[in-house]
Amino acid sequence: MKFQGSQNYVATDDLMLAVNAASTLQKPLLLKGEPGTGKTMLAEEVAKSLGIPLLQWHIKSTTKAQQGLYEYDAVSRLRDSQLSGVEGNEKVKDINNYIVKGVLWQAFTADQPVALLIDEIDKADIEFPNDLLREIDRMEFYVYETRQLIKAKHRPLVFITSNNEKELPDAFLRRCFFHYIKFPDATTMQQIVDVHFPGLKKELLNAAMKTFYEVRNLPGLKKKPSTSELLDWLKLLVAEDISLDALQSKDDKVSIPPLVGALLKNEQDVTLFEKLVFMQSRNR
Repeated sequence: MKFQGSQNYVATDDLMLAVNAASTLQKPLLLKGEPGTGKTMLAEEVAKSLGIPLLQWHIKSTTKAQQGLYEYDAVSRLRDSQLSGVEGNEKVKDINNYIVKGVLWQAFTADQPVALLIDEIDKADIEFPNDLLREIDRMEFYVYETRQLIKAKHRPLVFITSNNEKELPDAFLRRCFFHYIKFPDATTMQQIVDVHFPGLKKELLNAAMKTFYEVRNLPGLKKKPSTSELLDWLKLLVAEDISLDALQSKDDKVSIPPLVGALLKNEQDVTLFEKLVFMQSRNR
């Protein structure tokens, strides 16, 4: 099965090549890039395009690798043993009733090939990737409580995303096919916007894109606005029926755009932008 893009996701040639290369090598596809560049959405769209289910594991700072395999709920078993009568004892005796299957277990035992998304792996503890090395490499793991060896029926198509909050171990990187999603150029961004807003007036779009790149290219920004924030902003411009004049400055100077809170997400960047506008107004 080859991924050739989808109607809802504009994939560049190198990105499609990366997806198919990872599939051919049977290795996880490690995706890095700025937040909001479509890393998570890629996994969703590839699964839809190939007609396979997608299992998602969203990583938090407290997530442990074991949770992706299984968890043994010893507390519930103890409670049931204390509260149950004769009939309940049968449930307590079977330890399988207290094994909670994780996402990897579900992916390994699925009757058909699936896609598996391990989202924002860099949020977890530094040992998290290392703890998954064997399972991802061999596609199997051992359940000590039940003495079972769980092997993958079909190797899942694995997507792993990272926002570069932490460096990933070299041993983990060796087991992945890596692709960095670059921020879209103006042509690609135009295609992305056309997918989401096919009826948007060209004049409004051109003015919005010009303003967006002016904001994004402002030196010193703590957080540059991403693709997802551009789409949110355009959605607001359409919903609020913002006029073309509100986006265009008469003298080609940078001005504060309407609904700027959709683009700039912290007070430092808003203040920086306001100072730039103020300084340009003083220099007229």
